[in-house]
Amino acid sequence: MSTPPPNLPRQAGEVTGHPLPREGGWGDGHPLLAVTDLSVRYGGIAAVKGVSFDVAAGEMVCLIGANGAGKTSTLKALARLLPAGGEIRYQGERIDGLPSHELISRGLALVPEGRGVFARLSVAENLVMGAYHRRDNGIDIDLERIYELLPRLKERQGQLAGTLSGGEQQMLAIGRALMGRPHLLLLDEPSMGLAPLMVQKVFEVIRSVAAQGVTVLLVEQNARLALQVCQRGYVMESGCITLAGPATELSADPRVRAAYLGE
Repeated sequence: MSTPPPNLPRQAGEVTGHPLPREGGWGDGHPLLAVTDLSVRYGGIAAVKGVSFDVAAGEMVCLIGANGAGKTSTLKALARLLPAGGEIRYQGERIDGLPSHELISRGLALVPEGRGVFARLSVAENLVMGAYHRRDNGIDIDLERIYELLPRLKERQGQLAGTLSGGEQQMLAIGRALMGRPHLLLLDEPSMGLAPLMVQKVFEVIRSVAAQGVTVLLVEQNARLALQVCQRGYVMESGCITLAGPATELSADPRVRAAYLGE
């Protein structure tokens, strides 16, 4: 992974090694996620119009674009929360016919827009909910690893999730997803509604997770930040992918700079 940008310094006490290791990682040379001709409709309105893209194991890839471009609909379709046409392959197998709960046990996790924490459960209870499908004996160990990665959550483990700040809830949503031991983490607008300092802290966590071996597909309206932390990107406009390439090239593209970077 490339050196982190100067304005996103390494987190103090960053955990080394994959915090929640899984067995059976996908082999080199194959995309972990391959999407072909994905389409999503809301009644008569086409929200996603035949998009195709892939994400390699270990990559951090972003989907950027304006509101209404189809980014969130794409993630929801990948997580099987919306009906969709086209083909979705994960670890080489088609998953577009599977229910969403089965994807979690296969190592695909979504952190939704708006975070979606269980407000009346404690921080610790929310985290354990992320491992509801697991039947192994490693849940308590993984919980401690999450607290090591996200020490703010350990400080508030007995606090009701609904009383946390927006940034703390975002960290909780990420931690809950990691309790499922994902290979692929889908992140939907993690910076939305957060103060700039908290955005920086949340992205420190995301980058740390990616550096430890979790593949990340990031949907983010803050294009500048997304292109800083990701290796590759796709630009969505009106339900279509209009540009794709290395993040450094997209950042230098005059069309991207004019439309999304305010230049």
